[in-house]
Amino acid sequence: MIIVGLTGGIGSGKTTVAKVFKEKLGIPVYIADEEAKKLMNRSKIIKRKLIQLFGANAYVNEELNKPFIANIIFNDKAYLQKMNAIVHPRVAKHFQKWVLKQEAPYIIKEVAILFENDGYKQCDFVITVTAPKDLRIKRLLQRDNTTKANIEAIMNNQWTDEEKVKRSHFVIENISLENTKEQVLEVHNQILKNLQ
Repeated sequence: MIIVGLTGGIGSGKTTVAKVFKEKLGIPVYIADEEAKKLMNRSKIIKRKLIQLFGANAYVNEELNKPFIANIIFNDKAYLQKMNAIVHPRVAKHFQKWVLKQEAPYIIKEVAILFENDGYKQCDFVITVTAPKDLRIKRLLQRDNTTKANIEAIMNNQWTDEEKVKRSHFVIENISLENTKEQVLEVHNQILKNLQ
């Protein structure tokens, strides 16, 4: 199965692009962050390990206490790495099982930190979604109950667009939806051409 990595900084519109691939072109999409969240709430092993790492406050009413954990991992990269070491191998296993069930010319794996965690090495192609920083911040302030300082802290933990673009096969600039849809179709056709 051909694996196409889809990445981009927070607020760039990866989810929008993924939706176009899935809904307009019928390409299966695996959203790693969503699957990781589900596994953190479902897997007894992950729960036990995260409670060992962060303490009893890691979960509230059997649900991951996201604000509590986010506050720790964004202020201490060592905790972020330890958490990723618990969660990522299980997400990788889940992804491999998922891939086996798909029937399509290729699949999309959407990962926010595809380059940062070396996930791009498992991909045949990589698409990076970009958007101007001020537009990304504006989108996130509308979407999430957050502050500009929080958004910038997350952005500072991610590679810059320039770094990602250098290592990508395709770039989609997500400013207007109509234009984004056209770019997705172009990339789709390029990928299919490369598979022939």
